[in-house]
Amino acid sequence: MKVELKRVNEAFHFEAVGAAGVPVNIDGSPDIGGVNAGARPMEMILMGLGGCSAIDIVLILQKQRQVIEDMRITIEAERVADQTPSVFKTIHVHYQFKGDLSEEKVKRAVELSMEKYCSVTAILNKTADITHSYSIN
Repeated sequence: MKVELKRVNEAFHFEAVGAAGVPVNIDGSPDIGGVNAGARPMEMILMGLGGCSAIDIVLILQKQRQVIEDMRITIEAERVADQTPSVFKTIHVHYQFKGDLSEEKVKRAVELSMEKYCSVTAILNKTADITHSYSIN
């Protein structure tokens, strides 16, 4: 796996590109001189967690012939204060589903992703207490 970052401005705005060639903008907060031109690096880690588990869950539910009309994920996290590096100490992932879905199958898919398959969860578990929940509308 390889990614490349290119500096876009004189401050902290970078454009990152991975194997798929899709650009992703990264920037620092305005507090340090960023201009809100991209996601913060720690936000991207949470996005990676959401994306990793979402892919797992969709694959699992598709194999079980579940119909997902909509899926949204909200992730809230707290970082260790007054420490460098300021790693995540708690992360909560909430999945919202809509569709013709068995609650038992959704619950199992979420558990399999978060406890077995998602590589990002496995990495973040080393420093953070990760919890999850779900709802079906």
